[in-house]
This record gives sequence, structure tokens and C-alpha cells, in this order.
Amino acid sequence: MKVLGIGDNVVDKYVHLRMMYPGGNALNFSVFAKKAGVDAAFIGVFGDDHEARHVEHTLRELDIDISRCRYHSGENGCARVTLEDGDRVFLGSNEGGVTRLHPLELSEDDKDYLGGFDLIHTGLYSHTGHLLPELETLGIPISFDFSDDFTDTQVEQYIMHADFAFFSCSHMTDEETQNFIRSNRKKEGQILVATRGGDRSIAYDGTKFYFQMPDSVDAVDTMGAGDSYITAFLLSFLEKGNIQAAMAEGSRLAAQSCLVEGSFGYGVHY
Repeated sequence: MKVLGIGDNVVDKYVHLRMMYPGGNALNFSVFAKKAGVDAAFIGVFGDDHEARHVEHTLRELDIDISRCRYHSGENGCARVTLEDGDRVFLGSNEGGVTRLHPLELSEDDKDYLGGFDLIHTGLYSHTGHLLPELETLGIPISFDFSDDFTDTQVEQYIMHADFAFFSCSHMTDEETQNFIRSNRKKEGQILVATRGGDRSIAYDGTKFYFQMPDSVDAVDTMGAGDSYITAFLLSFLEKGNIQAAMAEGSRLAAQSCLVEGSFGYGVHY
């Protein structure tokens, strides 16, 4: 199996610790996949600051293929966060930095390269929405994370291109979540998954709903928990084709992720 995260890379700056950790939804997917023993690559845009160098160095240390990444002068993606009883709280960001200012465009060589992967994952913060129709023509399964602050317009614009769509729905009731993912399933074979923090996650395949309670742990840091759930779900489903088993694996890895500082560690002082 060979998978690709394409889009956002950031540093999460923990203001109360003066520590920064690599992160970003697409980057986290690649890292978690690699840590699970899967061949993983990442395509994104790096700035030319200290933050960018730290992320790049971390990916090289993890032996993740970043040969197709772009480099621009300017700030790397950066978010400011703090912790409240182990739960990460976002305080602000530069909205992706150079990733937003220099959106990815795909060359023919890039498309040839992408053809070697079994799955492509991206998301709302990756500034890759304009690439989805192009990616869809490659015939490779596409996973898209809508996170928790999606708008109806964004869902309508992107959902048709996704084979796997993930939503963070802690702000919805169980019934509201089921109605939401059922009403937004737009094509044959599409699987929608909603995670809901400490409440059960819900998946829908067009025929039935699936439910999974989260594994219980005393969280050190919830940063990256949703991304680890997504990664474990996708890898399990690609291997076994079983939604319930994939949800159980997602919950297991998400719980493990909550025991690690940052999304996956590798923090440095700033």
C-alpha cells in the first residue's frame, strides 16, 4: 500500500510552553501512515523560515517522501494553541502561510507521480479544493477532511469529488449527525464518517449506519486525534474493506495519539 497526503503543513506553537510541533491535517496523515508501516509521501508548500525547516527536517527524519514539495519565500503555516485539561484549544493562525499564498498546481510529471498511489488524502485547510476535479480524473480514491468549521457551500462544492469524507461533528447531536451525513452522500461507493469527540463516531455507506464508541484514556494532548482516526480508518478499510473494523482501529489510534504531546511529538523550543 502506498498513500499520499497533499496540502497543509504547519507548526503548532504551544504558547504556554514556548514549544512548537509539526502538524497539519495532510501532513499528519502521511506521518501516521508511515508510523503504521505504510509507504507514505507528502506534497505541500514550505516557507523559508525556521518553522518550515523544522517540519522539513522532521519529515526527512521519518523517511517520508517530500520530493514533490514546493518552496516559497514567506511564513510557513503556523497555528497558536494552548491546552485546557489535555484538550487542545486553537488561539489563531496565519491561515496556512505560503500554502494559502501559493496554492499547489499539478504538472504532468506530478500526475504521473500521483498515479503510483493507492489513496490521496487532503482537506479543507489544505487549500487544494481547486485540485479535486483534476485529482478525481486520476482514478485514485480521494479522502477529504472537512474538519469542524465547514460551511454548507464548501460541502456542496467538494463532496462530489471525495470517495471518503470526514467531518468533526461534536457540535451536533447523534440524530443531527446521522441526518447530516445521510443527506450529504452524493455518489455511489462514497463513505462518510463523523467523529464526535468523546461521543460515538458514526459512518454511513448509503445503506446503513455504523457506530463506534471512542477508546477511553486520560488525554495528555488531543492534538492530532482526529487525523490519527482518519488515517487508521483509511488504512484498515483499504486493507480489509470492513467499515466497523476500520472505525474500531480509528478509535484505537486516536486514543493512542492523545497520549503524545503535539500531533506526533518532535517538539522544539521557539
